[in-house]
Amino acid sequence: MAIERADFPGKVRIEKRSDGKPQIVGYGAVFFRSGDPGTEYELWSNVVERVAPTAFASALSRPDDVRALFNHDPNFVLGRSSSGTMTLSVDDRGLRYVIDPPDTQQARDLMASIERGDISGSSFSFSVNSETWSDPVNGGPEVRTINDVTLYDVGPVTFPAYEATSTGMRGKAIGEHQEARRAYDGWKHAAYRASMIARHERAAKLDTLA
Repeated sequence: MAIERADFPGKVRIEKRSDGKPQIVGYGAVFFRSGDPGTEYELWSNVVERVAPTAFASALSRPDDVRALFNHDPNFVLGRSSSGTMTLSVDDRGLRYVIDPPDTQQARDLMASIERGDISGSSFSFSVNSETWSDPVNGGPEVRTINDVTLYDVGPVTFPAYEATSTGMRGKAIGEHQEARRAYDGWKHAAYRASMIARHERAAKLDTLA
């Protein structure tokens, strides 16, 4: 199953636990809100992607064993849900993460960059279990709505995509949107086949009445 990434800018921040130890807190994903363009991402011209409030329900209830990574780098592990060093939750805004980072120079350097404001976006890696494609409405774009995912990692990133997330940009590297494009092409093909079947059925009905 192909893995996709979606990143979000915003303000990831450093908070202090009751014992004084630092935590990295942010939103790995935000849910679509009508009228807020920062909660959708342009996959390509006139096609946008939105995350539904249902997207992470299954991932959190199973739960998926999610890693906290910086820039999706498996060599830069900040925490992990199964070890209790990262917690994930969903609220009205989106997917919130709280990371208890390791006491390493790498993590300390990252937290310094976050506090300086040099790192301010977030991202999540996922594979789509359920999605919906919608035709344009009132001159708007075609819409891909992500309804359910398997979740692999979340965390801070250098470059964000959805403007409303805190501590990433959905990667714009070559091939990043291949899975979305295949799903889009499948939707278009199914819609074309349905229209052709309906046309043949109408023609057959007219022939019967003639």
